[in-house]
Amino acid sequence: MADALKYTLCLLDSGVAGMQAGDPKTTIYTVPPGRKAVPVLAVVRNPTASLADGIDFDFGDGANADTWVNTVDLSGLTAATDSYVVSGLGAKYTILDAGDEWGIKPVTGATADATATIDLFGYEFDA
Repeated sequence: MADALKYTLCLLDSGVAGMQAGDPKTTIYTVPPGRKAVPVLAVVRNPTASLADGIDFDFGDGANADTWVNTVDLSGLTAATDSYVVSGLGAKYTILDAGDEWGIKPVTGATADATATIDLFGYEFDA
């Protein structure tokens, strides 16, 4: 279905992010031209090393990825089979515009040099 993004909550995009303290923001999803988007939840999964001490990760748009959900503690993800669901439910956020870059930034990231896969779920609509 070509218009599935218009009518369903779906996987908007996935990417691999650096999760260590000091790593820069990783962009996971860019809103396409002529569209707007609403992120609903993100899944952080399959870390390549323990995320111990990773107590402050920010998610969202902007240089600091701090417009959606902030100060997420992912320190419990210690095995490659672990996952964590980050939800924007129950709060007010600004709708993403075409060209906005949604991502993750470790503020107080993991001690170990680790990456993890981030899956962003939400929906798009015409601008």
